[in-house]
Amino acid sequence: MKRRALFLDRDGVINEDFGYVHREEDCVFIGGVFELVRTANRAGYVVAVVTNQAGIARGYYTEGQFRDFMRWMQSEFLSRGARIDRVYYCPHHPEAGVGEFRKTCACRKPRPGMLESARGEFDLDMQDSILVGDKKSDIDAARRAGVGRRYLLAPRSTVEQAHCIDSLGVVERIISRESGPSPYSR
Repeated sequence: MKRRALFLDRDGVINEDFGYVHREEDCVFIGGVFELVRTANRAGYVVAVVTNQAGIARGYYTEGQFRDFMRWMQSEFLSRGARIDRVYYCPHHPEAGVGEFRKTCACRKPRPGMLESARGEFDLDMQDSILVGDKKSDIDAARRAGVGRRYLLAPRSTVEQAHCIDSLGVVERIISRESGPSPYSR
């Protein structure tokens, strides 16, 4: 039986986007994110972060600093009874990248590489999965990967093929309403 996933972009969806956030002291969580992840966990969704990290490509911080920050972030979720199952990130940028990070790749959104990796790793039903992003590139990547439900956290947008929402509570209520007992609930 294939599983469903809740894919979350990071900056602008999980935390406020102040530009290249990579330190605990600069992290401000978006209202409702812990509740959304807890609800998705109870409903048996795989919760995966899918994030472009041009700050690595530009040399603003290292992959090690990013991974340390994400471990901290995951522990913050766990301390609130919520679990992020996996973090997928793209450290590349086609123009602004430095050294090995300057390249065109399959993982940088709007390409679907990170979502396709999750599909393979978790045997996901992409049509029954959800992505929440805050940019057109998030929605485009989800559409290309076959994610059936795409939400843009930007209530006044004209991005096609996405439902615009003004809070994460909208998606939490949708998951809560539709979900019965899951064989994958922990």
